[in-house]
Amino acid sequence: MSVIRGARERARVEVTAAIKEEARRQLAAEGAVRLSLRAVARELGMVSSALYRYFPSRDDLLTALIIDAYDAIGAVAEEALPAAGDAEPVDRWVAVCAAAGEWAVAHPHEYALIYGSPVPGYVAPQATVGPASRVALVLITVVRDAHTAGLLAAPTGRPLSAPVGTDATRLAAELAPELPLPTIAAMVAAWAQLFGLLSFEIFGQFNRVIEARREFFAQSAAAIALQIGLRGPETGPTAEGAAYSR
Repeated sequence: MSVIRGARERARVEVTAAIKEEARRQLAAEGAVRLSLRAVARELGMVSSALYRYFPSRDDLLTALIIDAYDAIGAVAEEALPAAGDAEPVDRWVAVCAAAGEWAVAHPHEYALIYGSPVPGYVAPQATVGPASRVALVLITVVRDAHTAGLLAAPTGRPLSAPVGTDATRLAAELAPELPLPTIAAMVAAWAQLFGLLSFEIFGQFNRVIEARREFFAQSAAAIALQIGLRGPETGPTAEGAAYSR
């Protein structure tokens, strides 16, 4: 019986993978809005009722593809951090950003699914939140390590307004209680800037503007790291940076 069960489980894994692969092909050709379970089933030679046993609705299939995409970009970011070794904080930050950027450029349609226009009528379930957080959590680790090492200065910019301070307090409690509130707010802005840069590249806004796009992205990521307050030997762990706290 266990042999039969094992064969069935392997078959289910293989069919699930085939369904998602065909769905990704359709995403590339038609976009997420036109993704259809019936079209996927037809291309795979399945009847629709059989496919519904794997994904009861289009939204269930979209959710699986979204989670896969978030997990994929999160995994490359997580792998990039230990690969950076004992590099300075700005270099570690850039290494993580560059890895995420390379994945995005290599998988533009999957990137568009998670960072492009929302799919009308689709509401992402709670199950997507953890995978969506993976890149951000790696970047938080870079900043947290810099703070511990005395290589984090106050971010550039104006003091936090009361409403922004409220948001930063909530986020700090959830993600990094040891980091100063201005740093938390600066990191949210940095996250938006980084993926805004990638979206400009992937969706064509840099056409005939920036040709050295990977180099430009790395340069911009380094500038954003400095805005957050990340420091190294060339900028020095100043007394202000070493003592920086809430």
